[in-house]
Parts: sequence; structure tokens; C-alpha cells
Amino acid sequence: MQVSVQPAEPEKPRSQVTPPPFRRLRGYAFDPSLSIRLDTALINETVFEIPWDPNLQAGPIDEYLEVVDYDPASRCWYDPVNLNQPELLGQDGLPPSAGNPQFHQQMVYAVSRNTIKHFERALGRWIFWAPQETSTSPSSPTTGPATTPAPTTKFVHKLRLYPHAIRAANAYYSPQKKSILFGYFPSSAGTVFTCLSHDIVAHETTHALLDGMHRRYIEDNHEDTLAFHEAFADLVALFQHFTFSEVLQHQIAQTRGDLAAQSLLGELAQQFGEATGQYGALRSAIGRRNASGKWEPILPNPVLLANTREPHARGAILVAAMFRAFLSIYRSRVADLIRLATAGSGELPAGAIHPDLVIRLAAEASKTAQHFLSICIRALDYCPPVDVTFGDYLRALVTADFDMVPNDRHGYRIALIESFRQWGIVLEGVRTHSEEHLRWPFAHLYGDQIWKELNKPFQKLRQLVGDSLYFENRQKAFERLGNAQLELHEDLRVLLSDQTDANLRHEFEKITGLMVSESSGLVGLKDDRYGMPRFEVHAIRPALRVRPEGDILKQVIITITQRRKVPLKESDSSGPTMIFRGGCTLILDLETLNVRYAIARRIDNDERLNRIRAYRTQKAEEDPSVRATYFGNALLNDSDESATAQQEPFALLHSED
Repeated sequence: MQVSVQPAEPEKPRSQVTPPPFRRLRGYAFDPSLSIRLDTALINETVFEIPWDPNLQAGPIDEYLEVVDYDPASRCWYDPVNLNQPELLGQDGLPPSAGNPQFHQQMVYAVSRNTIKHFERALGRWIFWAPQETSTSPSSPTTGPATTPAPTTKFVHKLRLYPHAIRAANAYYSPQKKSILFGYFPSSAGTVFTCLSHDIVAHETTHALLDGMHRRYIEDNHEDTLAFHEAFADLVALFQHFTFSEVLQHQIAQTRGDLAAQSLLGELAQQFGEATGQYGALRSAIGRRNASGKWEPILPNPVLLANTREPHARGAILVAAMFRAFLSIYRSRVADLIRLATAGSGELPAGAIHPDLVIRLAAEASKTAQHFLSICIRALDYCPPVDVTFGDYLRALVTADFDMVPNDRHGYRIALIESFRQWGIVLEGVRTHSEEHLRWPFAHLYGDQIWKELNKPFQKLRQLVGDSLYFENRQKAFERLGNAQLELHEDLRVLLSDQTDANLRHEFEKITGLMVSESSGLVGLKDDRYGMPRFEVHAIRPALRVRPEGDILKQVIITITQRRKVPLKESDSSGPTMIFRGGCTLILDLETLNVRYAIARRIDNDERLNRIRAYRTQKAEEDPSVRATYFGNALLNDSDESATAQQEPFALLHSED
């Protein structure tokens, strides 16, 4: 019998086309109001280049973000935009439109994803959203000091963005929902959608990113707490203005290269500010309009900080200090260009400046802004885990930049120190405000024994952290780092047990500011049956950063925290209570396993405790009705991590903008 054999189908050739590095999406550089003005219409539309995600779904939904477009006020679901449609891929997404809900979805996605990109570049690692804390893990064995096991945290895969969540002049990040809720409201010029403002979207996304790095920074313990959150979010939005090349060149041409003059680059949320009855932008870093509507520059005032408590106004001082330092470096970097263009006089002639000079000035401004944005973000790794102040942030800025660029030939750190001093941001107890004295001191290990003992858990930690850097899945990396927290937690528990040398525990307390000794004598620390204080390995995050010289700075950032329940009033031990936290940020060199910095907030610092007591009591007495709405009863009875005080700290704060 003859059997016929069918020829095998030829194998389809594999595509030789590599995926693009970016997805290009159109959007507003500022907000829709500038598109209906003749002088700004041509520059208000920009194209965002965001990392390409081959698995992008309609929504849009990607690895980091999920846009959910439900409008509760009208009980309406809007169809999700599919950015993979060939028609949209071919024209860089939908054209900007204030009346198209699908463009609104595209806008919030593009700006949020662009902001994430800047953070990951600066930090040298993946970002994680603040996890959901559900419960504590099973109790550890009772040998040794009772440490608080790392919380059982649920990985938050995506931050949810709601473009039309509320019908109100507000937009805010919700730590409880792990979402950003954007509002819309009518004005004399038509409906204002906060989701169409680049600055508002970048600002709220930054709140979420900062919360993912420092979850305790939303606890309102002193004047700088919420002000820092607001200022940092404004700084990120502000410096991102300088990534829009057409806008930058247009504004430099208009100001003749003087970025200290009035321009769009130094203003935030212009449409929102005008629609809510303010002159010009919601917040400005270099100037503002006075009561008569005339624009005037903001001059440094060293006494203003001491007399300013409202979070936005206080945060504006930090923004102004950072922006003034940026202007100083920009002027320094373009001084040679100005000399060349003016035959050495340094004075530009009247009239428009040459287009070639505009391009070169814009390039220097963009590069300088990118440097400042990266410095601002990297400094977060060098901050204490709780109760950050403006002074702490200055020290973090200087130290982080020193580690990255030891040879500061352009004077970035000098500019920062000088500008902060001019705005009254100074540190108590620092000998001089020089770079040497403002940098965090190198961690001092007090003896050979503590170093040898700490080296053992750090050896294990290096392998666990190193593996997480090579995962292509954020959740796997998060889980591996969570395992590293548990491992380090257990190793420290054994290392610091009551069976080891008391001097070892004492040296650990000196380095970290935590109390692990039975004889610490601090009332209010949670104890086990042996009466030993507990602590928590709060987070472990790696960082791989490429220095300008080309070598890689390999570090791991470890935060360890501790808490005490104390009376709100020292004299009333039976009255309302509050949670007082301490902690330490350890910055570890992954190559040598040396502890480079130990940035501590001591748990036994009674002076800091009394300042927090006074601040919280005063806030409660000033406006009990507002505080009850904003903080619930948690201001006076903060008994748990999920207390009402920390659930929605930005909702009321942003409604007062």
C-alpha cells in the first residue's frame, strides 16, 4: 500500500523587528486653558514618551497603573481607550480634547507613567506602591528580644486612577484605596477637569510614589510633615516642565533666557488656580500676582518659615528654595554662552535673542532641571523613616549628591546650601552650614564585635537583595525583598537576644537609636513575656545607580522602626494616648557590606516626643470639628497602624487649595 506523505508546512519566519523603546502619547503640557490662547496654543500640546509595555490593555492598564473611568455623580461608565488600536498607534494616541473622556484616560495614564519613569531612573530600581497592611505574621520564637515581625503585607500591583471620580474642585491621592481620585467642576470658562492638568496629575502621582517609599510620612506630627509631602509633589511637577523641549524653547525666547522672569515654567496648575478665584497659577516657585493682579518676584525671606504653618504655604518655601538653587546653577552653566553671544560683555542687546542661542540655553536648562529632579528623588533614600523635616531633607540632598558625584565641579551642593539658608531652612546643632558638616556623618561602628556580628546577616542579605534586582516581575521582586525583611528580622532577633553580650546590644542602640535592651527603661514599648522591646524591619530596597564616571554605586537601604504608646499629656497617664515612633535608615554598601550611614530618629528622645505632644494638642484645640473630620479620634487615640488619622490625609488638605 502506498502512503502519501504531506509536505510539512514551512515554519513561519520569526519577526526580526524589535519592540520600540517608547510609546508616544499626546497630551497637554500644562492644561486645556492654554490651548485657547493665541500665544500658547502651539506649545501646549506635547508628546509623552513612556516605556513600551507589550501587555498594555484597554483602560489603559499596564504593569503599574489601572485607569478606571466611572463617574459616580452621573452614574456613568465611559468606554476604556485601547491604545493598541492601529489608528491610535499611528498618530501617537488620541488628539488632546477637553470633551473626550477617552482622551482624559490617555492623559492621566501618560503623565502618571512618565512620572514613574523619572523615579525609577533616579532610584535605580523598580518602584512599589505602598502595600496593604493586613495583619502581623505569626509570632516568632520567644528566645531573644521580642521584635515585631514584619507585617503581612499584600502587594499592590497597580495604582488606580479615576479621571472623573468626584464632582468637586479637588483631586487627591487616597492611601487607603491606593488610588488617585480626580474631580471636575464648572467655572465661568467651562468645565475644569483636574485630570487634564499635567501638574495636578504629576503632583498626585508623586504623593503615591512618596507614600510607597515612606509610609510614615503622612503622620502629621509637626509643621513640616504635610508641608514636605506637598512641596516634594510640587517640585516633581515643576521640574518635569523642563522636559518639554518646545515649551522650554518658547519660554526661553520670551524671557530672553532669564528663567527668573515670569513664565509658564515656574507656575503650577494655571487653569485650576484661575477657575478657583486665584491670580495666575495655583502655586508659583518664582513669583506671584499681588492683590492688584500685577506679577512680582518672590524674594528670599529668612524669617518667613518660622511664621508659616499652613502646609501649602510652608511647602512653597521649600519649593522656592529648591528653585532658587536651580536658577543659580542654570545661570552658572549658561554664563559662557552669554559671554560668547555678547562678545564678552554679558549683556544681551535689546530684542529677540538668536534661535541658536535659544536652543543652547534650553538644552542647558533641561539638563540642569533633570539633574535637580534626580537629586530630589534620590535624596528620599537618605531620609529618616519617620518625622522628616526640611533640615533633614537638606542633609539628604547634600549627602545623596555627594555619594553620586563626589566632585561637585558645578557647585550644585553649594547652591542648595546657600538657597536653603537664604530661606531660613537651617539646622540646629550643626557647627557650620558647610557641605562637610551638613552631610550625614559616616556610620560609626563602635567596636570590632558589632561589625563582625552584623556582617553575618548582611552576607545573607546581599544574596537575597541581589536576586531581586534581576526579576522581570515586580511582584516577585517585592516578595523576595519581603523574604529578605523576614530573614534580617530573624537574624537580628537572634543576634540581639538576651543570651548575647550586653555590650553588643548597647552598641546596636547607639548606632540605630532603637531600644533592644531589657534595661532600656522606656515605658510604653510593646514587650513580650520577657519584657523586651520590639522593633520592625520596615523595608529593604536595593539601588543600582550609574555615576557620571561610569562606575555603579551598589547600595541597599534598610529601614528599621519602633513604636511606643505614650500618654498624649505627660502628666495624665490615664488619659488619651498616642503612638510615638523611632527608627533608623541604614545605607549599606553592597560591595563591602559596610554600613555607610545610619540616619536615626531615636525612640528615647523625650525632646522630640514633647514637641509632637504639643503640636498634636494644639492642632486638636484649634479646630476640633475639622480635626475630627480629618483625623477622627486617632489624633488622641492612635492605637493601630490603620487608624483613621492616616486613611485619607490628602482629601481635606487638597480641598483647601
